Parts: sequence; structure tokens; C-alpha cells
Amino acid sequence: MLKRIKIRNLSDYFAGLDSRQEKGIYFCRLNGYSQEIDTFIKEYYSLARKSGVVIEGKIPNPDEKNLSYYGEVMGMDFQMGLGFIGASLQKWLPRMNDYQRQSVASAIYDCLDALRKAGKTENMLKNAYIKFMCWLYYKFERIVNQLGANNVPKILYEGDISNYELMLISILSNAGCDVVLLQYHGDAGYLKSDPSSLLSDTVEISGMEPFPPGFCLKKIREDLQAEWDSQRLYGTKPKLLNCTNAWIKGEGLSDVREGILARGSDPKLFYNCFIRINGVEDKLTYANELFQLQLSLKNAKRKVVIVNGEITRPTPDEIAGIRRKPYARQEQMIMDLSANIIYAPNIELQRLMVKAFVDVVLAEAKAGGDSLNKLTNRAVYLLCWLKRYMPQLFSNWAPPQIACFIYLGGSKNENENMFLRFLARLPVDVLVLCPNLNQKCMLTDSILYEVNYTESLVLDKFPGEGAQATMATAAYHAERELDTLMYQDSGLYRNQQYGKANIISLQTMYEEIKILWDQELKYRPGFSTVDGVVSVPVIFSKVSGVKNGQVQQYWTSIRELLTEDTVLVPKAPYIDSSAPNPVKSYATEFYKNGRLQKARIKEHPCYRYGILREEMQEFMLDKLQAVIEQKLIKGIGQNGMEYTVIATALNLPKEIVRMIQKFDFTKKNPKLVYINTTETVISLEDSILAAFLNQIGFDIVFFVPTGYQSIEKHFNKKIMEEHQIGEYIYDLQAPDLHNLPLRSTRQSWRDIIFKRGN
Repeated sequence: MLKRIKIRNLSDYFAGLDSRQEKGIYFCRLNGYSQEIDTFIKEYYSLARKSGVVIEGKIPNPDEKNLSYYGEVMGMDFQMGLGFIGASLQKWLPRMNDYQRQSVASAIYDCLDALRKAGKTENMLKNAYIKFMCWLYYKFERIVNQLGANNVPKILYEGDISNYELMLISILSNAGCDVVLLQYHGDAGYLKSDPSSLLSDTVEISGMEPFPPGFCLKKIREDLQAEWDSQRLYGTKPKLLNCTNAWIKGEGLSDVREGILARGSDPKLFYNCFIRINGVEDKLTYANELFQLQLSLKNAKRKVVIVNGEITRPTPDEIAGIRRKPYARQEQMIMDLSANIIYAPNIELQRLMVKAFVDVVLAEAKAGGDSLNKLTNRAVYLLCWLKRYMPQLFSNWAPPQIACFIYLGGSKNENENMFLRFLARLPVDVLVLCPNLNQKCMLTDSILYEVNYTESLVLDKFPGEGAQATMATAAYHAERELDTLMYQDSGLYRNQQYGKANIISLQTMYEEIKILWDQELKYRPGFSTVDGVVSVPVIFSKVSGVKNGQVQQYWTSIRELLTEDTVLVPKAPYIDSSAPNPVKSYATEFYKNGRLQKARIKEHPCYRYGILREEMQEFMLDKLQAVIEQKLIKGIGQNGMEYTVIATALNLPKEIVRMIQKFDFTKKNPKLVYINTTETVISLEDSILAAFLNQIGFDIVFFVPTGYQSIEKHFNKKIMEEHQIGEYIYDLQAPDLHNLPLRSTRQSWRDIIFKRGN
């Protein structure tokens, strides 16, 4: 056993056993409060939680289950002997080594022997022994196998200790534990059990006062928990702090151009700016000002990233590169995801990134509205974008370098907002340019500085070096303003004004097909333009049977639908399944993790649509993704059918591609008339073609005089309207409809007379 020694100051508690003035333990009572004692309690509490036991209130007496289990394992025998106690401890607490077991056994024997000498009966000694054994097993088992180590196990007891509790704590103290008693009500209660202070010492420190109201371990635990949570989330915090916008003059572009060393000289700070400029000061010079800004940043050898229009969503590969797990708690998610932030060349920058990440995600969580899953997804987006732009912004970074991130067009969603707020807390100037006042930027932040101008200018791309410089004349701007007035909410539309569309399949009567067929889309029910997206109402129908059995009128009615923008398929199939398709062998490369790999498709040599308008290419690929996601064709997601869909959609006939290229969502749409007079089931490729062209915005009508199922065989659900117009007729052959007269060919008497005269 170790003897109790007196402390010289509270810090002695934290010395290892081998470093103490004597090889012994400390057992002290704290009856008062000071700042020194407050600091000591927090540190001692932390140690006791890690390698000891903290007791708040009383040690619970063994209950019936505890005593029953003890009886099953140990029996209820008792002998007042050191050998019996040692053997019992070996069975009851088998993790203790010989030294620890001997120390505890000796301490228990001495305590029981003192009770016997005080006149306690054998039965009372047995009850005390069993209570001590249960307490050791259920409350102190974690520390008895640490006895004798250089790091002395700690016990912290809060409150007024009872007689038997003091006996057990004294046993553990004698066996080799440090003990601190926190006595908020003073020493009176303790001295009833130990009147001569033989078991412990009081601590007297100058300036001690009574413990303040409400002081307790629970409050200390809450304070420490907050500190620990912060430490766990942030890790080692950076030494550098951001000084954002405090130094600027409020001149916008001039502030961004300001030399880094001229901004401030405190080595503990980095000086960056976070600015949004709404509108333009002068339309004629604005583009040139941006061009000159880029040149000045380049001449200053600053890292620059310029984003036009939107921050492109992370690709599936980028998302897969972020290590993450399922999370049950917000703090768990933040701490785990922050481990993805690694910048080995400069640990201080890495710490800045981690701190900014934690600050921003915590702020988003406090703002509320997002579930843990949504918040996790947004945090993953932030990390994807950080990894994407980190090489451009921070390669070979060292203070006081400040990179520059320029976003032309304004933030479109909360994901972009969070990323911009994150960047603004790093050594980066964040400049958001919103020259077009008709486009709303969603970004908000308490540290964001705004510059506002009244002039508005449409500018889709930052005027960069190496590209042809452009500058608009005053007349050009005047024309654009007039253009805006004419084509905004007026029902008039510029050519190719919109690049995005949602498709609405109309439910009509058969007779309405002819009425709607050659109309401009803007006159059809359901047409609208909202937030730059056109709702395009289209016809997608199957016409079964022949009206009144009149074959000639049937063909004439079809002929009347053949406009200059109509593709006619007079018999099945239109696309032969056995025809060569150069895309087919590469289709598996174009679809991964449930997403169409747009960039890979566009870069591939087999891609034929690179000659089309860029916005039309994006539109087509988006609609191809929609066909797959909606599983319009049977087998998608089950047997690799999605790859056949991709191969077919990326290898359309030239006549259809040309129609798509000139398709204007506010004008007349292209059309497909498909005739199937036989028992032939329309090919899989033709069904894919129909589903895809419907998503693109084609009017499509299938004429099936037999009424047989044909195209439906390959559809996963009913996506077109069917009109039963008359009796079924078989074995028809479609005439040359393009040369079929629209009216009766019977000659009038005038035609006959004049023909004879010739």
C-alpha cells in the first residue's frame, strides 16, 4: 500500500508517482473556492473522467440484482482473513495483477479490522465486506487495475460523504488512488465520520471564499463539454485570423486591385474582401474594366478563378471522392467530413480551411430548415468545390498571399451561397458581379459588402485575356434595352430566346390534333414561360382504326399533317436494330452512378451533336437523362437497357438532328408522323426514338389502322394518348403521301374545256 502525503500546492496532484516528493498519494478536502481552485477542479475533473471515477451525489447501495449476482459468483461465505479476501478478489476482479490485488486486499482488511476493534459484529463485518466488493465491481472496477502505475488513478467525490462511502474511498486511497472531496457545505459533515482528519487533509489557499451559488460538477461538465466539442470540431485552431472588408474604401473593383501589402501589416491577420457589385456604373466601359482587372491581378501574380453563370454541380466522381458515413448527429457529421480537408504543404492553411468549414456548416445548421441529410449533402458539395478549386487558388500558398475568386452572374442557390461564404473566410478575395439587375443573386452574409449601381447590363461571360475583346456601342445598349422592354412579359419572343423547356403532353380529342398541329406553341393551352423555362405543350398520340372505313379520306387526313418540319415514317421500322451504331460500343462509358457523363460524352470522338447550339446540346442530354430516370422504356435499370437508350438517342438520323437544331421553344415545334399498317411490332429503337423526341418537344402521331399494339410493347407505362376513330382495316399499303393531292383530283367542266382547247 501507498501512504498518504501532504500536498505543497494543488498542481502536485498532476505529478506522476515517480515525480513526487515522496512515493505516495494525495487525499484532500476542498471546502472553499478561488480562481485557482476553479482551474484545478476543471483539470482534475477531466483526468478523473479519463482515468478515474467521478461521483456526483451518493454511491448507490447494491440492489437485489447486484447482491444476487454476487451470491451466484462468490457465494455468501465470509472470513476475516487476508488470504480469504485476496482469493475472493482474484475471482471477483480478475483483471487486477498480484500487486494491485494485494494492495486492495490489505486496505480492505485494515478497514474491517478497524471496524472489529470498534466493536462491530461478524455479521456487520460481512455486510460491510459484501458492500465494498459490490461497490468495487460496479463502480470502481475500471481503476483498481490501474493501481501502482505512474499515472495515479483519480477519484473526485462531490457532496457530503457518508461513513461507509468514506471507508471505501479510504480503502482505494490506501491502495493507490488520489482523492479529492468537494464539500460545498464545509467540513462539518465530514468530521462526523473522521473527527481527527486521519484519513484526509484539508486544503487552505489564500483568498478562499465559500463556493458560489450553483457551482457544481454538472456546470463544470457542461462548460468543459462545450470546450471539448469545440476542440473536437475545430482541432487545432489557426493562428491567422481574417480581416475581411475592414480595410476597404468601398470602391468595388479598386478594392480588389489593392496591393496585398498595402491593405494592412499585422502578421496575425490576412486582409481579404468579400464584395458584391450590383449593376454597372458605365455600360460602355464595364467590359473593359473587367478585362483590365484581370490583367492587373495577373501582373500582381495573384491566383485567380473566374466562374461564369453558375458553379457547375459536382460530378459523381467528385462526390465519390469525399469520404463520408451515415450520421446520427450534426457534430459527428461535421467532424468526420472536415477530415477530408487536407493541405499538406501548409498546415496553417489547412487549419484555416477546417475552421471556415466548421463555422459555415454550424451557421447553416443554426439557420434551420434543413434535415441532417440535406445539410450533409450541402457540406459534401462544399468539399467537392474546395477540392476542385484548391489547386488554382492555393498552390504554393504562403502568407500574405490572397487569391481571387470572381463569380459573374450571382449565386443561384444555397449550395453556392455556402461555398462563397466559406471562401470569404479564407485568404481569398471573393468578388460577386451582378451586372444584370434582372437576375437576382441569393447570397447573404453579415460580412458581405455591397456596391449598387442603377444601370443594368447583360454580360454572360467575363472578358478574358486570350479571347477576342468586345465592347458594345451606345446604340447597341439602347437596342438591347428596347429589346428587353419588347420581349419581357409581352407575349413576344426573340428568336431562340429560351434554352430550357419542360414538356407537357396534351390530352386532346382526335379532331383537335389537326387544329393544334400547325399552331405556334405559344397559342396552345398550357404554354408558359417562368424563370427562363418554357412549358411546351405537345401532342403524343396513337390513332387506331380508319374513320368510317374511308381509306382515301384516311390517307388525305394524314397528308394534311405533313408540314415542312414533319418527319414521315411510312412503314416500320424507321431505325433498323441491325444497322451500325458507332455509339453502342461506348455507351457503358457514358453512364455511371445513375448520372449521364456529359463531359465525357461531349469529348468523345463518336459524339455527333457537337455542331449544335451549346444550349441545345445541354437540353438534349438533360432530356436523355430524364428518359432514363423516368424509366420510360422497359428494362432500364434491370438489364442494361439504359445503354441501348443512350446509343439510340446519341445516333439520331440527320434529318431529325437538323430539326432539333432549329427548334425554337416559342415557335412551331418539329413533328413525327409514323404509319404502321402491318402486324409488325415497332422496333425497340423506334420506341426509344419516340420517347426521346417526345421529351425533346416533338409532336408525334402514330397511325395504326389495324389497332394492334405496336409501340406500346416497349414502354414501361402509358405515355401517349390513344384515339379509336373507326373500324380496323388490315393489309393497307401507304401511298406516296408527299405527292398525294390535298383535295379531290376530279376535274371540273372548266378544266375539261380549257384542256381540250390546249
